Parts: sequence; C-alpha cells; structure tokens
Amino acid sequence: MPFGSVQVTAGFWAARQESNREVSLRHGYEMLEKAGNFHNLRLAAGKASGPYRGMHFADENVYKWLEAMAWEMGNAPDDGLRQLADEIIDLIAAAQQPDGYLNSYYQVVEPHRKWTDLDFGHELYCAGHLFQAAIAFRRALDDDRLLHVANRLADHIASVFGPGKREGACGHPEVEMALVELYRTTGNEAYLKLAQFFIDQRGKRRMRGLGANGPEYHQDHVPVREAKEVAGHAVRQMYLVTGVTDLYMETGEPALLHAVERLWRDMTATKMYVTGGIGSRFDGEAFGEAYELPPDQCYCETCAAIGSLMWNWRLLLLSGEGRYADLIERALYNGILSSPSLDGRHYFYVNPLMLRNGRYVRLSSNVPQGETLAGRPEWHSVACCPPNVMRLLSSLGHYFVTANDAGLQIHLYGTLNITTQLPDGQPVSLFVETNYPWEGHIHIVMREAGSSPWQLSLRLPEWCQSFNLILNNHHMEYPVLENGYIKLTRRWKPEDVIELNLAMPPFLLAPNPRVDAIRGCVAIQRGPIVYCLEGCDQGAPDNLLDLQIDVRQPLVTHWCENLLGGVVAIEAGGYLLDPQPWQNALYRPYEGIPHTSRRKLRLKAIPYYAWGNRGIGSMRVWIPTA
Repeated sequence: MPFGSVQVTAGFWAARQESNREVSLRHGYEMLEKAGNFHNLRLAAGKASGPYRGMHFADENVYKWLEAMAWEMGNAPDDGLRQLADEIIDLIAAAQQPDGYLNSYYQVVEPHRKWTDLDFGHELYCAGHLFQAAIAFRRALDDDRLLHVANRLADHIASVFGPGKREGACGHPEVEMALVELYRTTGNEAYLKLAQFFIDQRGKRRMRGLGANGPEYHQDHVPVREAKEVAGHAVRQMYLVTGVTDLYMETGEPALLHAVERLWRDMTATKMYVTGGIGSRFDGEAFGEAYELPPDQCYCETCAAIGSLMWNWRLLLLSGEGRYADLIERALYNGILSSPSLDGRHYFYVNPLMLRNGRYVRLSSNVPQGETLAGRPEWHSVACCPPNVMRLLSSLGHYFVTANDAGLQIHLYGTLNITTQLPDGQPVSLFVETNYPWEGHIHIVMREAGSSPWQLSLRLPEWCQSFNLILNNHHMEYPVLENGYIKLTRRWKPEDVIELNLAMPPFLLAPNPRVDAIRGCVAIQRGPIVYCLEGCDQGAPDNLLDLQIDVRQPLVTHWCENLLGGVVAIEAGGYLLDPQPWQNALYRPYEGIPHTSRRKLRLKAIPYYAWGNRGIGSMRVWIPTA
C-alpha cells in the first residue's frame, strides 16, 4: 500500500515509534558524529582534514539512519529532523565522484583499490543501503535528491559489473534486494538485470571466507538455486534470500521460489530460536547445525532477526499465508525488540536467551570475551544494529496491512488509522483500536466502505487457540478460515463494527527433544510475547541455575503499570533447589546421586524484550521442569 496509508496512532507500537522519533534518531546523529561517520564523508567531499575513522564500511550506518529519518519525517513533519537530514544529504552528494563512485573509505584511504576486495570491501553493501535510503526519501517525502546520487552510483556499478565486464559479487549480500527495489522505483531494467547478475555469481566458491569459516560465510558455497539449508553468516544469509525472493517476484523463475521455500522450512524447523532470533554461533556470526540452539551461547544478532522479518514480509506478500506473518510477529516482539533499551538510547548487538550472573561470552562487539556488561551499550564499534532498529521502527506502518484485488488484509494488530484505495479504485477507511499485545480484543470501525463487496482478512495468530468474532453486535459462529486468516466478505457500510476477541491465556512451550541444550525445560509465552526470568525478580540469590518450574500449577497474570514501562507479568509455581548435598562435586555416580532438598517459590516472569533494563544480572528463557 502507498506510504502513509497506515498510521500507528496509539498503544504499544506508537509509544516505541515516539521514542524512536524523539530520542533514538537524534541519538543516532550524535553517535554517528562522535564515531566519525560524518567526518569520513567530509573527508571524501574535501570539507575536512585528518585521518579516516572507524570501520571501512562505516558509510552503511549513515545510510540506514537516513532511511529511518525519511520514513519518520513521512509519518509526521519535523523541522529538526529535516535540518539534520538535509545536512547529510548535501554532504553525501558532495562526496560523490564525477563518475558516480561513492565510498568514503576507498576514496580517502585506498583510492587505488576500488572494487578490488569484493570479499571484504563492502562497497556494494554500502551502496545497497544508500539505494534503500534514497528510495525511502522518494516514497515518504517525494524527495529525489538522494535518488539522483543513488542512480549515478548504480549506473557506475553497472558500468563495472555484468556479463562481459567484471565478475564477482559482494562478500556481504544486500545490494541485490536494493537493486530490485531501485528498479521498482525507477523502472530502469538495468538495475534488475544487475541484481540477477550478482545473485547468479554466488556459489562459485571464489570467496576466501573468514578464519575457519569457508565460503559459506560469504554465501558463496552453493549456487542459490541449489541451496538446501540456511548456513553461514546469518545476516548475510537473510539479506541474500530476501534479494532472491525479490528477484522471483519480478521474474517468476520457479527455481528461485523453490530454493527460498526450502531454506525457510530448514530455518523454521531446525535453526530458529523461540524468540525468532537466528544464528547459533559467535564464530562467523553463523547458523549452526540442525537443532544446535544453545540458549546461553547463542548469537542471535539483532540484524539477523530484522533480516528474517524482511524476508518473511516478502514471502507473505507472495503467498498471503499467515505463517509468514506469525514469524514476523514473533521476531518483532521478541528477537528484535530485545535490542533497544526502554529509553531508546542503548542497544544489544546480540540477544542471548540465558545469562549466568551477568557474565556472558559477549553481549556487544565492544565488550571483550568474558567481561561483565552493566547494560546495553549506547553504540557499537560495528554499529549496524542500532540504525537498523531505527529504520524498522520508523517504517513499521508498512507491515500491518496490505491490499490486493480481494480487499484488505490486517496482518499485525495495533491502534491504526487505515485510509487507502482498493485496486479497483474504491476508497476505504478503517479505524482499529486495541490494547494488543496485552489484551486480545481488537475493535474495528468501518468509516468509508466503498460501494462494492470486498473482503476483510484478519490474521488468526498461531498461538491463539480460541476466538470469537462479532459483527454489528451479532456473533459469527462459523467464519471462513483460510491460510491463517478470518475472511469476511460483504458489502460493507460506514459504521460497521467488527470485534475480534483472541483468547490470550499464558501457556508453556516445550522444545523439540532434539534441541538437547534445553531438553527438560519449558518457556512461557502469552500472546505474541515470550517471557523470561530475571534473577532480580525471584527473591533468591541472583542465580537462576537452582530454579525449577512446576508445570502442574497455573500461570497467573498481573498488569504491572510501573514495571518496565507497563507490562503483563506472569507468576508460576516453582522450586529453589539446595545445591549443598552435592558438596561442590561436579560429577557423581548415577547410583549415588544425593537427595536434593527444595523449597517452594513463586517465579515471576517478564517479557523477554524488556530484560536487562534494570542492570545485567542472571536471565533465562528456558526453565527446567520440576
């Protein structure tokens, strides 16, 4: 749907968008200035002197931040944000070379090595993020200044790469999806052909990998159409399959669709955390083997979860199947939202599902192995995640609702104003009001309905076991259910009222027994939100290793207005084990295992996304059963 058709007006996500707008985007500007990202562009533009600062791919963070700025200013004008954005757009345009090339590192530090290190140089990766920022300014603000820069850079890339020219692809996929989107925006088929060229270059095993990680690290281990499992660097894998899905949407090549469907099944059946996070290994920031999902050593990079969301969004657009929206929701409320702090100024890079006493292998790229972290860092030496979160939150309205020839589809629930035209030209307007995700009641009022019948589709989430539907005060006993959606087709009238009530009791999740790291454990979920225990809530020493949950006792919910910005907390029956009978022995003969005494304890669980906002102590999602 056109940008601006859906406005998030109140509730859970509106509060986070407001924090993103008022705090995070301005904080991002300050951090990019402090880290030297803007300084590097000034060097390339001849407007400053001194050494280059930071990573050689530092430009990407500027472009992601700019993309977030565009979407946010499209949501509502802001003179302060506009002034900051104008300054940086002018700087980027000034830094671009006459031939269209643009990359501050290679222009300033190694001008003789442009396009010579495709494996690690990130030139095409940075270009892709510039393209996406430029498209955002066009769509949200009808501002083409950055698009002119993007077109010149894309034309330069097309003059260098392609059949009969230079071969190879970027070691970090991203430009592929950006080129397809640039084609959609400009109509220039050269960009679509270039995206296909880069995708077809993969799998030739020419890239040198990283350390012990082979070509799978760069997604060069197998041709795209032959891939059978997600592997290698998780963010790279997600960005590649997103680009492949985009290419299929434009070309209709069946082999591409078959490949992404195979990879989706592999990821969701064997390699995804309950939070929607992905990437089991610190080594290579990579996927592990099937069922290799340790809660305490997982990586679950924020960018990987965002990449999964982008991929599933495209699969949802292709298929209309609710399973993709279910995964979007799981990642959004859990594996992504756990990154930003409640104050909007601090971010996790990785998102573990268990910590022991506040110590972890590494919670941030800034923190060496084994160090204790007091909280989320305000920025990172590799700062890909913070501006990625910013651009997602500012563009969140994109993901709630779609339109097709049949009518409207509501995929995610929030308090929304929806105003658009159906493909047949009928104007429609709806107001959605809800306290989701804390309550399952969704109230929809038709304001403008058009003159012909059309279909309103409401997603029935995977976690919802029962619901009721009321239309104009009449219960609908047997609504049509298809592909995870309730389908309502009628000639709608202004002031029609739809009420959907999703039962939202808390429940326990058990893992597949092949996930041996958490065998004998359960997790707590309510609605779309996965819960965790933090040591500070348990009335026990700040160590969760001695806790068990009693699965026979009911889970009890409490609304806590003053806890973590307002959350539903969940209480469960449990036990605290006495470790003393083991007498500090690490192993004992099975026949001689001592009787371990325990005392009853009430366990208190909070939403996983909110952990670590009261200091970093012990935390766990998966709880051993009694």
